[in-house]
Amino acid sequence: MGTKSEMTVVFDALLTVPAMNDAVKVNLSMSRMHLLLLSNTIRQGIAAKDGMVSDLLSILPKESSEELAKIADEVLEKAGLAGLDQKIQKMGA
Repeated sequence: MGTKSEMTVVFDALLTVPAMNDAVKVNLSMSRMHLLLLSNTIRQGIAAKDGMVSDLLSILPKESSEELAKIADEVLEKAGLAGLDQKIQKMGA
């Protein structure tokens, strides 16, 4: 894919396919290390002001970013890493 506008048009079209808003249960089996990295990657992508993730989020409702942030938090909570992540975030602030 080339430009930002081409990419957003393609993803916008894909997101209008019927059943894209249906809830899907996903069973993940990952190491805690990867869950910590995934959670932080999601958060950094949401916070980014430019780049591909920012472009994609710009075509979605604001609730989509909030839902992704919630997923990032839930993953950490289920892995028992929420406290550790909070400490890491404080160190980086």
